[in-house]
Amino acid sequence: MNSKQNEDEEQRRQWGARAWATLATVRTRSPLIQCITNFVSMDLVANTLLSAGASPAMLHSVEELPDFTPNADALCINVGTLSPAWLPAMKFAAELAVKAGKPWVLDPVAVGASKFRMMACLELMNLKPTVVRGNGSEIIALSKASAESSMGVDSCHESVDAVEVAKSLAQSSGAIVAVSGAVDIVTDGKQVIGARNGVAMMQKITATGCSVTALIAAFLAVDQLHALEATTLALSIFGIAGEMGMDMAKGPASLRTHLIDSLYGLDEAALISRVRISSL
Repeated sequence: MNSKQNEDEEQRRQWGARAWATLATVRTRSPLIQCITNFVSMDLVANTLLSAGASPAMLHSVEELPDFTPNADALCINVGTLSPAWLPAMKFAAELAVKAGKPWVLDPVAVGASKFRMMACLELMNLKPTVVRGNGSEIIALSKASAESSMGVDSCHESVDAVEVAKSLAQSSGAIVAVSGAVDIVTDGKQVIGARNGVAMMQKITATGCSVTALIAAFLAVDQLHALEATTLALSIFGIAGEMGMDMAKGPASLRTHLIDSLYGLDEAALISRVRISSL
């Protein structure tokens, strides 16, 4: 190997070791993750968290939030099936999480689809999420604060198209910004990291994006001080579970099942050998 190859291999080993250590901590601590998420995603989000070793709580009643949210280890807010009735609970939960010093993650699903959705997400952004994760189109629309046409929850922009926009959003908001795509991009406004795990068929399963957002929250719960790295590791590990699941799957339905099983059974050797993370 030349010096560049040696450097890349050492970086891969370091990321792999860190990935395993973080996943092992999630499994040991079983952090409580409050999810205010959409109806479509609740099942897969909960099962993703359980298979990773975390403890999900799908709780969104305003009346319960003062007692529950400060005691959760992290909060995940997903606006997929947004309604006027749910928005106050989302905002109140975010306020409580920030006050309690707990990390929270925003998934601005289809943020450019309507003015109501855009304004809701901008209001949530003002409540200082630790991490914002979306696809390229969502991050571009949110950064530009516009209601331009989008393809619902699908993306017409690759993650690499949104790198500079993501950096700008991270700088202006103070949040870590993650852009999902063929290469998952994560930035704090200065550093940019790419995770190259996953398979294309994961896009054919509804709520995989929602689920990895919740997994990010679980990783933040055990490593809040290193939000950039924790976010990158969650994306990579979820992608690895998809790769392993694809080895056994015949299509999207069986991939969904095998993805969950693979995340549950992921061991140190498989994880370290498959991690593909590098600075961009």
